[in-house]
Amino acid sequence: MGRLLVAVLVLWTWTSSALVRVPLRRARSIRTQLRADGLLEEFLRDHRADVFNRRYAQCFPPGTPSLRLGRSSEKIYNFMDAQYYGEIRLGTPEQNFSVIFDTGSADLWVPSSYCVSQACVLHNRFKAFESTSFRHDGRIFGIHYGSGHLLGVMARDTLKVADLTALNQEFGESVYEPGATFVMAKFDGVLGMGYPSLAEILGNPVFDNMLAQKMVDKPVFSFYLSRRRSGDNPAGELLLGGTDEALYSGPINWLPVTAKGYWQIKVDSVAVQGMSSFCPRGCQAIVDTGTSLIAGPTNDILNLQQLVGATPTNIGEFLIDCVRLSSLPHVTFVLGGTEYTLTAEHYARKEMLGDRELCFSGFQALDIVTPEGPLWILGDVFLTQYYSVFDRGQDRVGFAPARHSTQQ
Repeated sequence: MGRLLVAVLVLWTWTSSALVRVPLRRARSIRTQLRADGLLEEFLRDHRADVFNRRYAQCFPPGTPSLRLGRSSEKIYNFMDAQYYGEIRLGTPEQNFSVIFDTGSADLWVPSSYCVSQACVLHNRFKAFESTSFRHDGRIFGIHYGSGHLLGVMARDTLKVADLTALNQEFGESVYEPGATFVMAKFDGVLGMGYPSLAEILGNPVFDNMLAQKMVDKPVFSFYLSRRRSGDNPAGELLLGGTDEALYSGPINWLPVTAKGYWQIKVDSVAVQGMSSFCPRGCQAIVDTGTSLIAGPTNDILNLQQLVGATPTNIGEFLIDCVRLSSLPHVTFVLGGTEYTLTAEHYARKEMLGDRELCFSGFQALDIVTPEGPLWILGDVFLTQYYSVFDRGQDRVGFAPARHSTQQ
């Protein structure tokens, strides 16, 4: 089964309460666990394609052929390669939960004590009857996934994220969580950090509530993600209210948000070794901390896989020869005129199968059609290399090279 890979960032805050650091932990991937249990092939065959369609359906016009399956926001099934999560507290007295801080959704939900699904039993569950600050809402919500759906009821209570306290925060208590992925997930719930228009029916998103209650000096949050896998060293950090210059180098390159739902930006082009270019006339991309891989249109990704020497397997994975990583081509995303280059060491995901090391491609095909053309997704494979800043005040996303130690 291998070791449980968890890196814990020691919580530290500025003397100003308006700038708060949230530790992010990195757990063993669900993909590794499924493979070890002999369940990966069945899981991918049954669930993968439909889940992608459901997550991104709500942002695009009704009737789009590949996106008719219903509305959705949390991308649960794609935490198979890296789960970056942190801690929050709900209620009075406080009840602790681990959540994905997800820029690809806008809702907060955690399991309810009334949930009887196996996934809920194995995770922390919110006990409303123990909280003196709890307020019942009465609304029912549902979020659809490829193999079922998540059902729950709405509530309001006091939320604490690091040293910040948000009063009367709307959130969902899930009462039904089908599927094996929830069972094996290391997180309890999801805290969405997208724009309010991305939310289902769960009310005011957490960061919007913080802004309304004037809890941060600047309407900005930033992410530092690391691929570090051992010891007590940082795995990642969410900083609410600003940026940390110690975690990145050079100036921040700012890109305007082109659609206020996901954190969507324009990509100038995508090139392999500076020669083979995709979307040469520009395309759109979603910056998504809740997606492990880099995703793009099927035709482009299949061509890209060939160019980087990745070969397909019978379960839809693409393997890369670990011995050849140093000689494989670089992949460069041009954003706002600035080049963001990934080497094979960056876009290959290493995993152990017994005593054998395997390298999987960090690129995945996903067709999301919009009036402006197909979308790409810049997930954790990209964000582990580049510090990301999300500015709600000026509706922009910023990137700068992340400062990583030599051990990852």
